[in-house]
Amino acid sequence: MNMQEIRKIAQEKHVAPGHLRKADLIRSIQRREGNFDCFKSAMEGICSQLDCIWRKDCLGRKE
Repeated sequence: MNMQEIRKIAQEKHVAPGHLRKADLIRSIQRREGNFDCFKSAMEGICSQLDCIWRKDCLGRKE
């Protein structure tokens, strides 16, 4: 997802994007949604959050 798309999601979730980096903004959105703020923190590419909208960007692969 590009930053424009992420900022749009942030605004829809009432998260002020400000000058946050991509990963920090996504983690803020995850917290607002009540989810784990785990973007880019998967160990060895293992993630149990199968329905996460950030999964492809987070793990850096196509699924």
